[in-house]
Amino acid sequence: MSASSASAGSTWRNPLRDDRDRRLPRIAGPSGLVIFGVTGDLSRKKLMPAVYDLANRGLLPPGFSLLGFARREWEDQDFAQVVHDSVREHARTPFREEVWQQLADGMRFIPGDFDDDTAFKQLRDAVDELDEKRGTSGNYAFYLSVPPKFFPKVVQQLKKHGLADAPEGSWRRAVIEKPFGHDIASAKELNAIVHDVFAPEQVFRIDHYLGKETVQNILALRFANQMYEPIWNRSYVDHVQITMAEDIGIGGRAGYYDGIGAARDVIQNHLLQLMALTAMEEPASFDAGSLVMEKLKVLKSVRVPADLDAHTVRAQYAEGWQGGEKVKGYLQEDGIAPTSKTDTYAAVKLEIDNRRWAGVPFYLRTGKRLGRRVTEIAVVFQRAPHSPFDGAATEELGQNAIVIRVQPDEGMTVRFGSKVPGTSMEIRDVSMDFAYGESFTESSPEAYERLILDVLLGDANLFPRTEEVEESWRILDPIEEHWDTHGTPARYPSGTWGPAEADDMLARDGRSWRRP
Repeated sequence: MSASSASAGSTWRNPLRDDRDRRLPRIAGPSGLVIFGVTGDLSRKKLMPAVYDLANRGLLPPGFSLLGFARREWEDQDFAQVVHDSVREHARTPFREEVWQQLADGMRFIPGDFDDDTAFKQLRDAVDELDEKRGTSGNYAFYLSVPPKFFPKVVQQLKKHGLADAPEGSWRRAVIEKPFGHDIASAKELNAIVHDVFAPEQVFRIDHYLGKETVQNILALRFANQMYEPIWNRSYVDHVQITMAEDIGIGGRAGYYDGIGAARDVIQNHLLQLMALTAMEEPASFDAGSLVMEKLKVLKSVRVPADLDAHTVRAQYAEGWQGGEKVKGYLQEDGIAPTSKTDTYAAVKLEIDNRRWAGVPFYLRTGKRLGRRVTEIAVVFQRAPHSPFDGAATEELGQNAIVIRVQPDEGMTVRFGSKVPGTSMEIRDVSMDFAYGESFTESSPEAYERLILDVLLGDANLFPRTEEVEESWRILDPIEEHWDTHGTPARYPSGTWGPAEADDMLARDGRSWRRP
């Protein structure tokens, strides 16, 4: 029996495998990946190295095929050379010639524009050829690593040329990068266009944060342990801070970034997803449907503050010092109009109107050119209701906190008070630390490795669904509309932790931002 006929259908199961056996990893069946926009930064730095790393770890089938589509007059060998160079520079695992050679044999490049019917016919021919030569069984994922304005054209071309229709017993899937729309109306319009070609379960929206080990560990931390869940509620939690800080500016992304800004770029997807995972109830099981149901309950319960001036802040970085060198402000960046009101920093206070979290504020903030690159979730607990110690003994004691570090230095810190050695009773904050790099010998895979493998396996656990995207826009739209018509962004010097207005926002609630 040939490899292609043995696994022609996605329902075929290896009779020698047992689902309970954890020694063997999940391995993708016969399949191929088509990357549109294959010459872009994302493709070169993340996608192609991730494909190689999966192959190097033995998680891709021997006949795996990689097709690139872009506006370049390349031959297949030129494309292979570009992938080779990207892999050499960015792959996580060591370079092995035999792995590379097997991958390179299944690489094809299609030059053309997205409205070029001839190019899509060539793509169809290449898919058919690889089906026959490499035994891909008609299973293909189409990765749209292109600006959102091209999504409709690409999916319509896939439909027109029969590429979206899977042969009997095979599958076709679409992978779409953010941003998915720029408000709820555009998101619904885009959903309608994409779902006209691909069924909702065939569409995988990439949020690379959900592919990170530490984000998945939020679920393990909460639901595999007994010690956290009893205190994970309004009776014990004072507030939650979710921070994503970058120490870089916009670089060469002025065309993409201006007009979108920090809130649309990060809060609408990454931070609201982190918030949903932190606040959700325990799912019935660890499958896509159950996870989506619980995350949606959280997003539908989110209440946007009534006073948006007092409880939201937007700002732009000004010139300053970062990493020992002078850097320019956002309005001085190439390609940015001096009148731009696009936010490079955004902070919002949200509340969740349900029994578990009523009255507990969630503070979300993100920004560029901040003190350092870090993403963390800090669950800050209430102070002890009664202290038998005098004020002098506890003046250096803060609040207990559980801090989940998403990046870098992936891990978790628990902060609590402890007596300082000595003859007097003095209590001070100490930290108990768990770091992935120290506790496990195996290094964490890159987020894109996990997500590409999940697409090929058809596992949708870590991908936001249509309803989640629309609910996230429902939360952010009123804030963006308010900003459009009220005032101008605050300013903060590059290299600092944001504008004074953000500190004032928390100070009004009697709280302060953590220094990550």
